[in-house]
Parts: sequence; C-alpha cells; structure tokens
Amino acid sequence: MRYDSEHKERTRARVLKEAAKAIRAEGPHRVGVAGMMAKAGLTHGGFYAHFASKDDLVVAAMSQMFEEASAKFDRLTAGKPPAAALRAYIDFYLSRQHRDARDTGCPLPSLSADLPRLGVAARQQFAAGVAGLTARVEGLLSTLGRPNPEMLASSLLAEMVGALSLARGVGDPKQSDAILKASRVTLKLRLKLVESDGASRVRK
Repeated sequence: MRYDSEHKERTRARVLKEAAKAIRAEGPHRVGVAGMMAKAGLTHGGFYAHFASKDDLVVAAMSQMFEEASAKFDRLTAGKPPAAALRAYIDFYLSRQHRDARDTGCPLPSLSADLPRLGVAARQQFAAGVAGLTARVEGLLSTLGRPNPEMLASSLLAEMVGALSLARGVGDPKQSDAILKASRVTLKLRLKLVESDGASRVRK
C-alpha cells in the first residue's frame, strides 16, 4: 500500500514524539530502535523510511524537544508583563511537577550529561536549543532593563538546570523540595522579581 506525504509526516511525528520521551527518560544511548518503534505502533523495519540512522533520529528528536520547550516558554509568558513572565517561568521550571515530568520536561537536564558522548550534529543541535531558550529569557531581561541581559539569561538558565538536576537526583523528597524552593527564591531576589507587595510567591 502506498501512503501520501501527509501520512508519512504524521508517522514521523509519532516516532519523534516517542523518541523524545524515551531520550528524556532513559538517555539517547539506552533508547532501542525496535522498542521505540513498537511504542509508536510501528514495525522496526519501517524505521529507515524516516531516518537514516539512530543518530539521525536523536538529532531530529532533540530538535523537537527544544521546539516543545520553546513553545512551553511562550505559553507560560504570553500576555504577561516581563517580570511576571519571568516569575511564571521560574515557578514552572523549579516546580515539583516539572521535576517529576522526566519524559516530557525541558531537555537540558536530561541531555547535558550525555552530550560528550554524542556526535557533532547532536551537539550542534543542543547548542542551538540552548541559544534559543537563552534568547527568550534575555528578551524579557532586556525589556526589564537589566544590565548584561545575555550573560544574566545564561546564568539563570544554568542555575535552573543545575537545581532541577539536583532535585531529581536526591532520594529524600523533602531535600528535593528544599533545593527547588531555595533556587526559586534566590533567583527571584537576585533578578529583583519580587511581587508588588514585596513578597515573592513561592510554589510547592
């Protein structure tokens, strides 16, 4: 049976969705093509109709992950003043919900440890994804008139990724929550993102 181009694109999108979830949850080196294709409801043999290799799949899945992360940023910040938008992003990123969403959350904590073992194309895709998210944060900081917004945005993103990684790594839920809370509070204070009543909202 022959399929049209739209069917092929839908199938590719389904594979990428499953691959992105598996890479976040398990890391790119632990993802098996056969198992991932089965989760997408497809046979192993159909893989090469969409991707030249597993490395090709990883790069394409990384691109999708960063598109999803950028879309999440845009949804969280849309229609808000810049200070409120940054607070909303920080509250989301350093939340219990995001911590526990290993297979759907931001790809930065999931991919960082594996980058040295990935190929050039994957590292370039990662760098492009980092640059895209940094630019979004930088835009808000620039609108707020913060000095050195690009450097500040890079620092903000790095701290959030590090805090989320630590919170996911520790076994004690209270310690994990404390890491997230400490980073949320100190980032908002450092960036002067306190609420109009002088208190920064802290979410669980």
